[in-house]
Parts: sequence; C-alpha cells; structure tokens
Amino acid sequence: MKNTNLVYGVKDRPGFFKTLVFALQQVLAILAATIVVPVIINTDKDLNALGIFANMSQSAALFGAGVGTIIYLLFTKFKSPVFLGSSFAFIAPMCAAFAGAGSFLALGYLGLIIGAVFAGLVYVIIAIAVKFAGTKWIDKIMPAAVIGPTVAIIGLSLSTNAIGDLFKGSVLTVEAVPTASPWIALLCGLITLAVVIICSVYGKKMTKIIPFIIGIGAGYVVAAIFTVIGILTKNPALEVINFALFNNMTWLPDFSFIKAFSGFGQINAAYIAGVAVAYVPVAFVVFAEHLADHKNISSIIGEDLLNSPGLHRTLLGDGVGSMVGAFFGGCPNTTYGESVGCVAISGNASVVTIITAAIICIISAFFAPFMTLLATIPSCVMGGVCVTLYGFIAVSGLKMIQKVDLSDNRNLFTVSVILIAGVGGMTLKIGAVTITSIACALILGILVNLLGNIKCKKESKETEEENK
Repeated sequence: MKNTNLVYGVKDRPGFFKTLVFALQQVLAILAATIVVPVIINTDKDLNALGIFANMSQSAALFGAGVGTIIYLLFTKFKSPVFLGSSFAFIAPMCAAFAGAGSFLALGYLGLIIGAVFAGLVYVIIAIAVKFAGTKWIDKIMPAAVIGPTVAIIGLSLSTNAIGDLFKGSVLTVEAVPTASPWIALLCGLITLAVVIICSVYGKKMTKIIPFIIGIGAGYVVAAIFTVIGILTKNPALEVINFALFNNMTWLPDFSFIKAFSGFGQINAAYIAGVAVAYVPVAFVVFAEHLADHKNISSIIGEDLLNSPGLHRTLLGDGVGSMVGAFFGGCPNTTYGESVGCVAISGNASVVTIITAAIICIISAFFAPFMTLLATIPSCVMGGVCVTLYGFIAVSGLKMIQKVDLSDNRNLFTVSVILIAGVGGMTLKIGAVTITSIACALILGILVNLLGNIKCKKESKETEEENK
C-alpha cells in the first residue's frame, strides 16, 4: 500500500509553528462532536422528565479525549494518526447509567466509569482473540466489496448532521437557543465551505494544508459581523454567534471521577448489572465501526494498520483510551471520522500533529476563554467544514471499490445491499441496545458476501479433490 498524496507522512515532523497550526486544525475538526455529547446527555428529555440533570462538563470531555488519544497512540506505537473523541454510540447507555442512578447523580457518574470499563474490556477480549487468531479472517469476511461501501456509509450517515448544521447558529450549550435566520446561517456556512475549497484547490504551501482553519476563520468573521449588526439593531435574526457564553465561563473541568467518588455508597450489584447490559452490546457494535475507520485511514496513509501495528493494538488503544477518557470526562472515546477526513484533505498524516492536538485539548480544558471561544463557533460554520470532511470519508470508501469487479453479481449484490441499508438508515433496537445503521449495513453486507461465495468455496474444494 502506497500513497503519494501525503505532504507529511506518519513519521514526519513538521516545524514547531506548523505543527501547532496543524494540531489546531485537528482540534477544530473534532471539537463540535466531542463536546456536544455531554450537552446531549445534559438536555436529554427523558432524563429531564425524571428530574435528572446530569450537568456533564464539556471541558472534561475534551480533556478525556486528549488523554485517551495519547493512550491510543502509545498502544499503536505512534503509527496511527487518528484522534479519539466522545462516542455518540454510547449516548443511550450513558443516559441509562444516570436513569438507573435516579436522584443520586454521583452514582450516575460512577456508572459512566464502570460502563466504560465494561466496554473497554470487550475490546481487550477481542484484541486477545485477534492476537492469537490473526487478521486473515477479516480479509475473508470483509473484502473491499464489504469494507469500501461501509466506509462510504460512515460519511453518508453523517451528511444529515452537516446539512442540518448549515442552518443553525450557536447551539452547543443548554441555554443557547438558535435565533439566527436559517438564511443568514446558511450564508455563513457556504462562505466557510467556499473558502475551504478555494484554499485546498488553489492554495500553495501552508494555505493548502490548513484549509479548515482559514475556512472556519472566514466563516466566523462573517458570522461575527452579522451578530454585531444584529445586537446593535436589536435584530435576533442576525445573531449567529452566542457571545453570552462568555458570561458563564467554567475555569476548571468537572472531572467524572471526582463527582463519582461519593457514589460508592449507593452502588449495588443490580445497578452494575444494568450498566453492563447497557454498555457491553454497544461495544460490539462499535467494533464494526472501528474496523471500518482503520481500513479507511490505512488506505489514506498507504500502510495496513491491521497488520502493523496490528488490529489487536488498535483495539487495545481504543478500549483503554475509552476507559481513561470516561474516567475524566464520562464519555467513552472512539476514533473520529472527522480526524481521518482532516488527514486525507490536508495531506498531513504526521502523528506528531495528533499528539500536539491531544496536548492542546488537555491544556485548553483549563483555559476557560479559549474553551468558550471554541464553543462560540456557530454550527453553520462547522457545518460548512463538515460537508467536506464527511464527503471525503464517503469518497474514500467509494475509492476502495474502484478495483472491485462489479460485473460479478456476488460483489454487486454485496455493495448494493450495504449502500441501501446504510443510506436508508436501517437500525435495529434490541431491548435497550440500538444497532446503528453502519453496523447493520456491515453485518448485512458480510452475510450477503458469505452467501454469494458459498458456491465458490464448494467449487474450490471440488477442484482440490480432483487435483489430488
């Protein structure tokens, strides 16, 4: 596997200033999704109806993502340039942990940590199995005809989020109510998108490598101009940015382990069992996405990460990183498609950049003005960036099936089923566990691929017997 499109390879070390800029770009790429997970838990209608207000910390989630990423890089021997952020797949289990705790919020926070440990252990167990069984079985049940469209689905499944964000202002906090006109928000988002494209296509040197920073900066400036005009003219329809966030800055992260400390007094076996039932099945579902993400980044950097450093190491890094991330921020982590897209579009796969981005997240968690400034970036601006990020993930998956023989009905049916199941949003709810559209599409694709290859296996066995 080779790739000549990278400006900086995995082992390359850009200069100090360049590294800082590249790292900031990575932070901006993963920021919105990472800190919005605790906001979703805080504003969950079912929990609020029960009188439960989690009050999870966004800065703690960012801190946990930074530490979790460093853990992941250590396990993967600094060979995988991917950032870990808060996982959306575990939102339902996290809500279940708080719901089971009732009015004892401390027990709920303890449940978040216990749940992450259960999920991490699933990864550890799978990693041990992979270590002894190898990865050849993965290539057999998940060839390019399966993994390619699955990667494409990861990007396509996020498309509604990107387009929806294009019409919104600042909505990253509980008290932030979008008041901006959808048309004004759309204009800011499209300007961001246009600047990103212009920088990436026509830019030279640094401009070409940091299109997201320049695009977000341009979109933010335009949004700020509209917001100031709106404030001066008392026209809420023009207020795209919620500058009121600076009035309620939190200087120190509310770490989960601190809040969970007093929860040991209320813990019991029934609660632990409930948390395990909520978290463990989801971990198996996220495993499928883990494979797809690493296949994708492997194709981008030109190195098969499933062989070196090995799938068992990426799983251990992801699993242990999730445990550590939840210990600090409550949110289990996962490899981020936004980070992969950022690597692909910028052409910068330097692991040093990812390490620096993780350090920036850890430090910024204690610097309220910087955290608040990042939080004020309106959704429409991030939506403009995510249109390219998510789109590139989808295109990366489609590239994987370029060499697949689609004139062979076995491959044609496999690709078709995955695309339709994924784009159609096929999900399965089994008890409290929801199998995502990505996981459903992948599982269905594997079954179709195996079904289509039964005859080939029989023919190969008959041929072997005849040769004997």
